[in-house]
Amino acid sequence: MSVEKLMRRAARAVKEPAAIPAGVPIRVGVDLGTAFTVIFVTDEHGQPLAGATTFADVVRDGVVWDFAGAQRVVRELREKLERATGRSLHHGAVTIPPAVDQSNHRAHRYVIEGAGIDCDAVVDETTAANTVLGIRDGAVVDIGGGTTGIAILEDGEIVANYDEPSGGTHMSLVLAGALKIPYEEAEKLKRKRSRHAEFLPIVSPVLEKVSTIVSDAVRSHNVQQIVLAGGTSSFTGIEEIMTRITGVPSRVAPQPMLVTPLGVTSHAHLITD
Repeated sequence: MSVEKLMRRAARAVKEPAAIPAGVPIRVGVDLGTAFTVIFVTDEHGQPLAGATTFADVVRDGVVWDFAGAQRVVRELREKLERATGRSLHHGAVTIPPAVDQSNHRAHRYVIEGAGIDCDAVVDETTAANTVLGIRDGAVVDIGGGTTGIAILEDGEIVANYDEPSGGTHMSLVLAGALKIPYEEAEKLKRKRSRHAEFLPIVSPVLEKVSTIVSDAVRSHNVQQIVLAGGTSSFTGIEEIMTRITGVPSRVAPQPMLVTPLGVTSHAHLITD
C-alpha cells in the first residue's frame, strides 16, 4: 500500500475510530509531542484502526515538564479510544526525540505507564516516522513543536541521528509577538491553512532556522532527498524553504502530524485479549 493511501486511512481513523472485535490482534502507539499528543491503534499489519489526538502543553523541547498533566492527557486519550474500539489498550510503545538523555527516556515511559499503558518500547521519533515512510536513502526530518529530529539513512539504515530545540512552538511565539496576541491564540491561528500565506513572511525566519539545522546535519552526507514529517511540516511553504536552504529536494509526507505516531505502533507488542 502507498504511503498516501495509508495516511488517508490514518486520518480517517482519527475522525472515525472503529470498533475492533475481541481477539483481533492490535498494537498501540503513543506520540508524546510538544504541542500534540497522539495515540494510534493498528492491526497486526500496521493498518490504522483508531486514533485520537489533542493539544497539550506538557512537553517542552522533548522534556516532560508537567508529569501529572502528561499522564492525564494520555489517560484521557486512552479511555476515549477504549470506548470507541471496545478494547483494552493496556500496553504500547512511546516516542522520544532522538537526542534526549536516558532520564527523559524513563520519563516518557513512566508517563504512559502512569496512564495505564505498560511500555513495550521507547522509540526515537525519526525511527518511528521512517517505519511508515520507508526511506532507504536520504533524510527523514521530524519537525515537532519543540524539537527538530533528523535521521540520515543509507540502504535503509539510520547512520546518523540529530536533534535540535527548534520547531512549531517558536513559530507560535514569533506570530504572537508580531500580532500582539496571546500565545494560545497564535497557536490556533497558525494551524489555519487559509492564513498561511499571510503568516509566512512573519514565521519565515523560524523555518529558515529549522532548515539551517537540517542543512548542517546533512552537509557531511550524500543526501539526495529530504522527507518532512511532524506537525510543523504542515505549514504551507516549508518544503520550498527547506529545499532552498539545504540545496536538497524536499517534500512533505502525507498527513505529516500523524506519520510518527502511526509508525511507533509497529514497535509495540500485540494485544490479543
